[in-house]
Amino acid sequence: MPHRDNVGPLGSLKFVTLLVALIPEFLFLGAGVQLQDNGYDGLLVAINPQVSEDQNLIANIKEMITEASFYLFNATKRRVFFRNIKILIPATWKANNYNKVKQELYEKANVIVTDWYGVHGDDPYTLQYRGCGKEGKYIHFTSNFLVNDDLTAGYGPRGRVFVHEWAHLRWGVFDEYNDEKPFYINGQNQIKVTRCSSDITGIFVCEKGPCPQENCIISKLFKEGCMFIYNSTQNATASIMFMQSLSSVVEFCTAHTHNQEAPNLQNQMCSLRSAWDVIADSADFNHSCAMNGTELPPPPVFSLIQAGDKVVCLVLDVSSKMAEADRLLRLQQAAEFYLMQIVEIHTFVGIISFNSKGEIRAQLHQINSDDDRKLLVSHLPTTVSAEAETSICSGLKKGFEVVEKLNGKAYGSVMILVTSGNDEHVGNCLLTVLSSGSTIHSIALGSSVVENLEELSHHTGGLKFFVPDKSNSNSMTDAFSRISSGTGDIFQQRIQLESTGENLKPHHQLKNTVTLDNSVGNDTTFLVTWQTSGPPEIALFDPNGRKYYANNFTTNPALQTARLCIPGTAKPGLWTYTLNNTHHSLQALKVTVTSRASSSAMPPATVEAFVERDSTHFPQPVMIYANVRKGIYPILNATVTATIEPEAADPIALDLFDNGAGADIIKNDGIYSRYFFSFAVNGRYSLKVHVSHSPSISGLAYSIPGSRAMYVPGYIANGNIQMNAPRKSAGRSEEEPKWGFSRVSSGGSFSVLGVPAGPHPDVFPPCKITDLHAVKVEEEVTLFWTAPGEDYDQGHANSYEIRISKSLQNIQDDFNNAILVNTSKLNPQQAGTKEVFTFSPKLFTNGPDHQPDGETQESHRIYVAIRAIDRNSLKSAVSNIAQASLFIPPNSVPILVRDNLILKGVLTAVGLIGIICLTIVVTHCILNRKKRADKKKNGTKLI
Repeated sequence: MPHRDNVGPLGSLKFVTLLVALIPEFLFLGAGVQLQDNGYDGLLVAINPQVSEDQNLIANIKEMITEASFYLFNATKRRVFFRNIKILIPATWKANNYNKVKQELYEKANVIVTDWYGVHGDDPYTLQYRGCGKEGKYIHFTSNFLVNDDLTAGYGPRGRVFVHEWAHLRWGVFDEYNDEKPFYINGQNQIKVTRCSSDITGIFVCEKGPCPQENCIISKLFKEGCMFIYNSTQNATASIMFMQSLSSVVEFCTAHTHNQEAPNLQNQMCSLRSAWDVIADSADFNHSCAMNGTELPPPPVFSLIQAGDKVVCLVLDVSSKMAEADRLLRLQQAAEFYLMQIVEIHTFVGIISFNSKGEIRAQLHQINSDDDRKLLVSHLPTTVSAEAETSICSGLKKGFEVVEKLNGKAYGSVMILVTSGNDEHVGNCLLTVLSSGSTIHSIALGSSVVENLEELSHHTGGLKFFVPDKSNSNSMTDAFSRISSGTGDIFQQRIQLESTGENLKPHHQLKNTVTLDNSVGNDTTFLVTWQTSGPPEIALFDPNGRKYYANNFTTNPALQTARLCIPGTAKPGLWTYTLNNTHHSLQALKVTVTSRASSSAMPPATVEAFVERDSTHFPQPVMIYANVRKGIYPILNATVTATIEPEAADPIALDLFDNGAGADIIKNDGIYSRYFFSFAVNGRYSLKVHVSHSPSISGLAYSIPGSRAMYVPGYIANGNIQMNAPRKSAGRSEEEPKWGFSRVSSGGSFSVLGVPAGPHPDVFPPCKITDLHAVKVEEEVTLFWTAPGEDYDQGHANSYEIRISKSLQNIQDDFNNAILVNTSKLNPQQAGTKEVFTFSPKLFTNGPDHQPDGETQESHRIYVAIRAIDRNSLKSAVSNIAQASLFIPPNSVPILVRDNLILKGVLTAVGLIGIICLTIVVTHCILNRKKRADKKKNGTKLI
């Protein structure tokens, strides 16, 4: 697609954006958390609708963040604090003294509060789906954590916990403890507990009390009944990312206090850099200075907000452009489905159409029955105008006029804007849009839509969709299906189970199955749409073999749709549908299946698809994500496929993985990820994700890997062991599912610029290896990692470059001059495959190599890093740095319990034998001497 000249509208948009930046009232609307004059504004805490009303919960949230603000201010050396916080109260709570929401939604919250517990009960955690230094998705607290004061004994004061999680969320640092690797062997072959900083003290505790280290460690594992308990009184001031609960801990680990040897996520993800180094490199710190003086910042200001009536207005383009590529028909089909099935009951809905001016087609009408829904459908536009000009601002202003009739303001309302027009003046109403308090979801049809349309959604926190001009694309219906009320109540939201489309030749059929699992089934709807002529021949079979025919479907010939609503709760299992094209011409047939939760006691599996950024420039890849969960639990081993549709090229299928490699940073956290760089053309791309899961494969994770605050089992206080209550474990009573499940979700759209015409040059290197791990076995070191690709995480690399050093500084700062390991016999495998490589470090470490400061030649540790190289010599970034302890010389081998017992036995036996032998020899000598003396005496007498 040729690059469009949009200097005029972009200049206008920048000017308006500048004006907005000067008006504090609009500064943070829809923009997320912003840092201004050292204070964070716009932090949104949302309480899930399933949480029972409790005013203590609100009071404790306020107390926690107030405490966190002062703690954070000191921990960051007077750099940042919390200024303005909004708490989103569920609409189900009855107290009515709350402000009305503007553009705040549960789905956009930085902090969520639920009653869903993980396997470790009340562990606060942060969902981090990107790498070191990158923002996370949200912080999660249980309501019990926030109201049960007994838990502070194990987690520490809530304000400190909040700062620990805030550092995860905002600055992309990671935990400095490791439950799976509680100790490690350092360069001096000493066994050390995983901690940061190393100055934090404690003792080993066995079942009966304090015990020596060797009683607690067996073959690199803690002996059952053993643990390391920390002293409650410490001199160490770091680190918040290790144990925020210690009263002495008031800062993050710096380069001077950071423990680079500890096998924790911070070292793995951030290449052994300290948390403070990462934080100091953040945009927050690059654009702010420490506050002068000694005064503390003001306490945070809290706003309690609650959603009022749900109000939606459809703002639909009817210019002549909508006549192209069946755009109006596809809009009618998707809008009908939205009005009949998606939009929730009791919602107020209005309809606007526009070309060069806006027209009210339906004033706000509350949905209380199917008749209300049908009435609204009757007001959908049926024809396009002869006028090609479009004025998006005119349409939106009419929309605001309609919704303001309800409460006098448009606060909390939603505009669904659908357009195919190239309106260069869209930026002129940005100020009006922001001041309205409405959220704009934009749906762009075709390739001629003005490029900055999405700015309206971006600034109001709305979703952005793109619908290509392809008859078999179901993107329009997918977009409408994704737009929910934003309350966070997944038990009320409609879940998309299937979305497919195909161009069928005459007398050919589309046949497929869709899985209904037992967590869904209420309000199950099958929608069939067609492009021309009459309906296809339809056959639908439920899991018991019952058959539904076309005459069981509700057909709308004008909109060319057929819809079947299954009464009651649909039977779980495989549903099979067949569509026959009975016409004599090519026919585009599409199927959409949606349902709601079957019970409020069991959360359904959900998928949320999204991209890391809305736009990119070739050759920068786009990272695609799918968050697959059941409540808060990650769903593992799912088959996740992204379908990416460009403006003018064939769709591209891309499998996403949760393997902790490539674009995926943490394995088994329910976030499936992949790099996308197969850019066909410039312009917009539409994203959709399909998820399926087999019932024969274990799928539900009973823990949440990644970043969470440490629960401390106990402390040593005044020489006494004081244990905390055991960490609550949330037992699971769910039955193993008899069926798998299927889900579909639109991931919105993103845009790409700078794609060269013709064949692309090879500019895509292999992706960085992030899971390199080293294990020392006898005289050799074995490395493990996940193979990258020829291009990022696709294909296979051409070769590997592995280098080692005894100096961390050397390999960090000068990888190219570290010692090269011979990898001539190592042939890279397909991306995603586990690689294993063994070498003898003795062959490489005898040469000159600088020692790190403070270490001596007796250090028995090496550092290893790796990078992949493709056929055109493009190199990946250097991997995470792994380390291994070398057991040389032999007499420095760490003595573990089992080996210790053997050695003690041998030494004891040798000692006893030596003593016995010595006794025998001495006795023998004494006896011989006595005999000789007696003999001599007797001889003298004879003389």
